[in-house]
Parts: sequence; structure tokens; C-alpha cells
Amino acid sequence: MPTAVEIPTSIYSDQKPGTSGLRKKVAVFQQTHYLENFVQATFNVLGGIQGKTLTLGGDGRFYNLEAAQTIIAMAVANGAKRLVVGRDAILSTPAASALIRKIGADGGLILSASHNPGGEDGDFGIKFNGANGGPASEQVTNAIYEETKRLESYKTLSDFAGIDLSEIGLTGVLGTEVEVTDPVAVYADLMESLFDFKAIRELISNPRFQMRFDAMHAVTGPYAREILVNRLGAAEATLLHCEPLPDFGGEHPDPNLVHAKDLVDLLNGDQMIAFGAASDGDGDRNMVLGTGFYINPCDSLAVLCANAHLIPAYSTGLAGVARSMPTSRAVDRVAEQLGVDCWETPTGWKFFGNLMDSGRITLCGEESFGTGSSHIREKDGLWAVLFWLNLIAARAQPARSILRDHWERFGRDFFSRHDYEGIDSDQANALMQALQDRLEQLPGQEFEELRVERADNFSYQDPVDGSVSNNQGVRIFFENGARIVVRLSGTGTSGATLRIYFDQHERDPAYFSVYAQRFLAPLFAAGEAIMQIRHFTGRDAPDVIT
Repeated sequence: MPTAVEIPTSIYSDQKPGTSGLRKKVAVFQQTHYLENFVQATFNVLGGIQGKTLTLGGDGRFYNLEAAQTIIAMAVANGAKRLVVGRDAILSTPAASALIRKIGADGGLILSASHNPGGEDGDFGIKFNGANGGPASEQVTNAIYEETKRLESYKTLSDFAGIDLSEIGLTGVLGTEVEVTDPVAVYADLMESLFDFKAIRELISNPRFQMRFDAMHAVTGPYAREILVNRLGAAEATLLHCEPLPDFGGEHPDPNLVHAKDLVDLLNGDQMIAFGAASDGDGDRNMVLGTGFYINPCDSLAVLCANAHLIPAYSTGLAGVARSMPTSRAVDRVAEQLGVDCWETPTGWKFFGNLMDSGRITLCGEESFGTGSSHIREKDGLWAVLFWLNLIAARAQPARSILRDHWERFGRDFFSRHDYEGIDSDQANALMQALQDRLEQLPGQEFEELRVERADNFSYQDPVDGSVSNNQGVRIFFENGARIVVRLSGTGTSGATLRIYFDQHERDPAYFSVYAQRFLAPLFAAGEAIMQIRHFTGRDAPDVIT
């Protein structure tokens, strides 16, 4: 018979959550008390979880099951009233948000490091989502970090053999109702309520329309099979890499042109596949492709906003839209024509939550392959894929033509992101500090024939709660309308990732077909001249270009 016990612990000083929770190497989480400390700190910051309902699940990566059993024991020992766990401890991040909102939970714990590599030598992560289904605010994550620095003990169960997470059903443990639930059903039902499944089913049944969805051996495999195959009638051959694996098949579950190369090759091959899409480790990101054609996430957001009236769930119009600051300004042009507000927020989906909860926005997105709406409080990979399929069906046009029509209407916002991964943290900080020190001197200076108009370090004041987020990334604006954004990413687990974003608007259709890397080449050169990346990092080229 298990009993609640209190275990003395030692403090770890490195448990500060990043953009999307706490992410570390698996071996770090496997240290004695490490996971338990963070979970107990989270419970404490919530004012305890006595009598509360929580959800639990993750992306199925290595250590997911073991961590889930640990958290179940702690939740019971801390007096939770109800704990709803995805079968096999699985819940995609969008599905977790949907489940929290559906059952009226007080929040949930999501076990995921998103698009980071998995496996025994890979990454693991954990984050808390609140009662609205969205990621915890900065105030909450900062409070959790402060609690980890003074924690003296945590509560758990002794003689706890664990819960069978392979079968759906109810178990009572010391007054806590532990329910193992279907991780797919609630989410799939929600998608069917938003989109015209009849129209999508007819599109998919057309033998001239072939599509492929790549789950990258991550969590969206079961979701894609239920929605695309079982409910929409797609052939099983539509699905690629749809068996979730703890190490994601040894691959990097990041849906971009580099890591989803198998899908990209198919869309550029001779099979005439009309539409392709991929999702990441926990299912919240997406990449969409047309035949021989990559659709930049910034453009994707703008196209979805411009055509939202064609989708059942958004047919009455949009309250407003939002984008993360580094995302291109393509959606700004759509918002202006629609006559709705467009909000610019820091990177991190939690900033969109307040805007949604207050009714200010309906659709939102970020350049890092994340798009979503007010149906939940997370970005949503499969939702974006279904939106595109519904749009293709409603307009009776291929994805490539839809995007070209959008450019004809609004102009093209050329965009590229350059990632320098695993940089020595001191080198990365030195580069950012040197750039910060020069901001006031940059206006008026010319680099590679591009003159700087203004430069700043982006700050954001939340219009709902008044909180202020400073130092969110350096912005450099040029007189020709081009822009460079520079920031250090908060999603890695080792070293630093320097991300540089380049965008420039063009109205002349003669340039619409130019390769983005070629069009933006002068801006790349100006960026190197300003930032001196080679000098500070020794790197001659980025690791990933999107």
C-alpha cells in the first residue's frame, strides 16, 4: 500500500525555464531529485494542488514514461483530486491544451523538448500550462525558478508500483482519481468541429491530388492516422514516419528544409505530389510544401489570415491577429487590409495567450514553424495542415497558386532565418553585447550600400496585465524597408543558438520568383558587416538556413 512521504532534497541551481519550459539533456533530468525538485516547485507556486485537477502527457521521447510515473506519485502525494493522463503518457502539446480546456482542468504538465533531438543521449523537457491551456506566463516561470532555489523537500509516494498507462481506465490512489484517457479523441473531435471535413474528404479522394504527411517518428503519427486516414479517407501511404519512437528514429524532429529532407525530396521529385506537410516532436510546429515549392511560415500565417473567411470556424471574421517580433511583416499587410489589429509580441507562445483570452486576436503565428488560433492556447501543427487542406478545397487551387495570388495582392515579404547552433555561450554573449553597445551609433551608417534607419532592442508591454518584457532581440531597420533581427534562442540545451532573421518587402512581380537567399544576399552581407559573426564565433556559415 503506497503512502505519502516527504523527501529531503538538495538544490540545483540550473532549473530556470527557457522560452518553453525546462529543457536539459536526459542525463541531467535523471539526476537524483532533479525532476522531483522542479515538479514540486511548480506545485508550490500554484499554491499547492490539493483538490485540483491536472493533465499529464508528453511527446513519447526517451524518459517520458519514467517521468510520468514520478509525477503521478508526486501529484497523489500532494493531494491532487484528479489526474488525467494520456495513454502511454502520450499527449501532443496541442492535444494537451485542448484537453485542459475541455475538462476544465487547473492546468497540466507537458513532457516535451519539442523539436529537440530525443533518445538516451538527447534532450528532455517539462513545462506547465495553465487553466487556459496555454504556457505559464513569465511571472509564473520566474516564480518556479525562485522556488527551486529554496526548496528543501518534495512529496511523493513510498511503495508505489506505478499505474498501468497502456490501458484506458480509472484508478484510485489515496483519494486521487487517476484516469488514463485516449490521447487523440478530444483533439480529433475539435479539429472536425473547426474545418469542413466533407470538402477535405472530397479533395483527398481525388486521384489527381496526392499528399504526404511526415510525422518524423514523433507524437503526431497517431493523430495524423486518426484524422487523415480514419476520418478523411487518405491512403495509408499518405503517412511517412508515423510510428512514434523514443529517439525519433535517430533524427532531429524539426520540420524544416534540412531535417525533413525526405519529404522535401518527394515534393521536388517526379511523383507530382500536390501537397506535403510535416510536424515536430510534440506536434505544435508545421512545415507546408507545394509541388516543388516551400511555403515560408511567415507567408503561411499571412495566407491563412487573408483566407480565414473560407473556413467554417472563422467565417464571421477575425478579432485581430498577432505575430512574434522576428516573424516577417507579411501578416501586418493583411491585417491592415482587413481593418483589424496586428500585435507584435516577443518570441514564445505564452505572449499570445493573454491576447486570445481578452478577445483581441483569433489567429497568430511565428516564423519558427508555429501557427495557431484561439481554439486552443498553443501553436498547432495538424491544425495548420488541415487549414491548408480546407483552403485548397475551398479555392480549388493548388497551394503554389494560392501563395502566388497572395503575393500579387500584397507583395512578397522575402524572409530567411540563419541559425548558428552550439556556439560557446561567452562568444555569443560577447557578440550580443558588442551589438547592443553600438545600437545608438548605427542609424545613418551604411553597410553594403544599405543605410540604417533605426535600431533598438525590442521591449513589449502586455496590454492585458501590463507586464513588461525587455531585451527580446535587437532590431535593425534600413531605409529601403529591410530589417534584421538578432537574438539568442532559449530552446537549446547546450551552448547558445544565435538566430538572425532577415526580411524585405517587394511589390514588383518581376522579383517574386527569385530565390529568397539570392534576393536577400545584400542584407546577409550587411548583417555580417554589422555583427562580425566570424570574428566573434569563428563560424563561416550558419548550421541551418530556413
